[in-house]
Amino acid sequence: MITGIDLVEWQIRVAGGETLPMTQEQVAARRNGHGIEIRINAENPAGGKFLPSPGKITKLVPSDGFGVRFDSGYESGDEISQYYDNLVGKLIVWGKDRPTAIARTIRALEEMVVEGVATTIPADLAILRHPDFAAMKHSTKWVEEVLDLSGIEAPKTPAGDGDDAEPLVRRNTTVEVNGKRFDVAMWVPEQTAVVASVGAAKGAKPKRAAGGGAGGGAGSGQVAVPMQGTIVKVLVEVGQDVEAGQAVVVLEAMKMENQILAEKSGKVSEVKVKAGDTVGSGDVVVVIA
Repeated sequence: MITGIDLVEWQIRVAGGETLPMTQEQVAARRNGHGIEIRINAENPAGGKFLPSPGKITKLVPSDGFGVRFDSGYESGDEISQYYDNLVGKLIVWGKDRPTAIARTIRALEEMVVEGVATTIPADLAILRHPDFAAMKHSTKWVEEVLDLSGIEAPKTPAGDGDDAEPLVRRNTTVEVNGKRFDVAMWVPEQTAVVASVGAAKGAKPKRAAGGGAGGGAGSGQVAVPMQGTIVKVLVEVGQDVEAGQAVVVLEAMKMENQILAEKSGKVSEVKVKAGDTVGSGDVVVVIA
């Protein structure tokens, strides 16, 4: 973005036996302006938890304009799998200087539309708007140690046109029709949806949680998973006493392991899954009496 050089072309030419057309000093002399690249991932940054958010992209409208490029392998209607990297796309922005590039990147993120899955865009905007980023005082540990994402909420979809309409949230489930199973998505009232919670790891910073977890409705005893994934470990058994906040299963989604936590204390009355089972968002995995 700052040299006008097509690196892919160079790679192809070198692979074909040609020599590099420029020296490093010549490349440096071509530098112009400032470039910013942002990986937009299918993760829910609400409360700083960054939980994986696989599912179908119901709508994807990239931003564009002068100095803005979006590299993506997805379109509206495509599915973000639980088994692979959750990268939706890369937003690359150029500006004549760093302040211009930051302002242009913020505009591009605000204009981008990604529906159906949660993305890291709210967290990206929080980073770009922070004075530390403008002053280049950030580091590889800056997000965990400094950035406050507690004000970011999970995306919601309105229930209707009325002002008093109850907000809905997306839940995935499996239904059976004429002996065949189908994965479907439905929008349900917010209070009946899964409540995600994270148990802070020992010594972890409260700004950004280190692990993920979930429970059913507060105090219900129905421990449900907040995203699609694979059960890699069951940590409890029927008859076992558990405490609120204790991990009951480990769920793997998008190469990340998430501890699913009990939301109340009690005795395990049912374990509905075993290691290797695939579960969907909202599925109950453990019942606590």
